[in-house]
Order: sequence, then C-alpha cells, then structure tokens
Amino acid sequence: MKKGQFIVVEGIEGAGKSSAISVIEAVLEKHGIAYIKTREPGGTPLAESLRDIVKSASHDEVLTQETELLLMYASRSQLLANRILPALEQGTWVIGDRHDLSSRAYQGGGRQFDDEIMNAIADVTLKGFTPDLTVYLDLAPELGLGRAQARGELDRIELEKIEFFERVRNKYLELATASESTDIIDASQTMGKVHKDVARTVESFIAKEQG
Repeated sequence: MKKGQFIVVEGIEGAGKSSAISVIEAVLEKHGIAYIKTREPGGTPLAESLRDIVKSASHDEVLTQETELLLMYASRSQLLANRILPALEQGTWVIGDRHDLSSRAYQGGGRQFDDEIMNAIADVTLKGFTPDLTVYLDLAPELGLGRAQARGELDRIELEKIEFFERVRNKYLELATASESTDIIDASQTMGKVHKDVARTVESFIAKEQG
C-alpha cells in the first residue's frame, strides 16, 4: 500500500488557514483521495488538553516561554505518534493546520529561541519527520491581526505585541524560502485568488505524486 502524504497549511493569525484547508479538502475529494484533518497544538485528547494550557489567557500564573515551547512539542509528539503516522501508514492523506514550522516561527522567531535549541527538541520529538508539502500563507501582521480581532476574543498568543508577529513572519519567510517543499502564497490577495493559488499548488503536488 502506498503511504499517504502530509500537507500542512501555515500562516499567522488571520491568514486564512481554515478556508485554505477547505480548498485542499475539495481538491483531494475531487481526486478520490482519503484524508483526515489535524490541528496544532491539539489533535488528540491529550494534545487538546495541552492546547488549552498554551492558548488560555486566564492562567493564575505566568506561562514561561520555555514551558510554552516544550508544551508545543509535547502536543506535536502525541499527535504525530497517535494520529498522523498511523494514518499515513494506512495510505490516508493528512491535512495539518500547522506543524513544526509554526514552532520555528513562533517560538524560534517570535520568542527568539535559537536554532540549536529548536533543532534539539525537534530531533527528539519528530525524529526527522517532515511534511510532504507545506502551504505558507504570507500576510503582514497588521492585516492578519485586524482579521483575527474581527473574529472575536483573542487568545494568549494573539495578544502579543506587533513586534512579536513581525519576528514570526520574518522567520516564516526565511524558512519557507529555503524549503523546496514549501509553497509561499500571498494571503493579502482576494480570497478567490488565494484559493486558486492553493488549489493550483495542491493539484500540482498530486500530479507529481501520482505521476
């Protein structure tokens, strides 16, 4: 049985990840490809509990940056072992709402943990596992945060200052540009254009994979 493929959608708050994932779902369904969806942090009962800790803005104590970093990778380890890898082994494709690139951008770029620390933790938890395709939706933080605020109450990370998100975006762009398996899409375009770009990227990936 041919292994499934792991497609990840990345981007800052307000970049349009949810609607992009819907586009990817439609493309896979058109091709008769079985898939599941995951999100990070989260995706399993235990990982969802860790998500609540990371996202909540109402803790009685300050969540340290180091704790945040380790919780992200603990959640990812659970998701990888218990959902992603079993699905891929069965030939099922996986659409991920965020993966390791998020930690590289948010904790590595935003929190300014250096690459050696990020690599060491990733080596232990991911053991070299990487997505087959990453769709990075690039957007200026001002625009993205404006969209996020319009959706309602912001979580703990979304309440960070604009400088934090500028570092996040810069790290995203640095890593996405250097990755052959990452496609950068301008998320400031109209929704229709963004969706066309996402669909084109996934169609091209499927054609290459099936060819």
